[in-house]
Amino acid sequence: MNHIDIKLVASDDHGLLALIAAWYQAEWGIPVADTVRNLRAVTADSHQFQMILSVNGRAVATGGVYDHVGLLNHKPELNVYRKWLAQVYTIPGERGRGYGIGICEQIQDHCRNLAFGKIYLFTHTAQPMYQKLGWSVIQRLTIGNRNIAVMEKIL
Repeated sequence: MNHIDIKLVASDDHGLLALIAAWYQAEWGIPVADTVRNLRAVTADSHQFQMILSVNGRAVATGGVYDHVGLLNHKPELNVYRKWLAQVYTIPGERGRGYGIGICEQIQDHCRNLAFGKIYLFTHTAQPMYQKLGWSVIQRLTIGNRNIAVMEKIL
């Protein structure tokens, strides 16, 4: 039986910050230094956070809630929304085992504990997964060749 542990990432947890940054660079091409800098700021803020999911002591998935996401650079009219679930990632060898859903559920629970009324996300690849978790599409956008769903979760 697998032991699953999910915890908040601390701003001084240099090893986890570096690991997450390496994952994001490999998956999305985000420079490691940028991710580390951003995650330090996020994890030092009591209303933004990053979580990590480990299986038998091995980190396999992550995600967080941020006030600013890259989409806002392209669509500033979306700045009315705060608290974006973003950067949900599961390492390739562990995908399809429910870890992404598991970390999303824990993130949502933590947001409830912080008394957030709503959280938002955008996706062009995982809309069905988020709909299973109770998210609703509130807007559709096209950026480049991507059909993006902006989604909301009422907590």
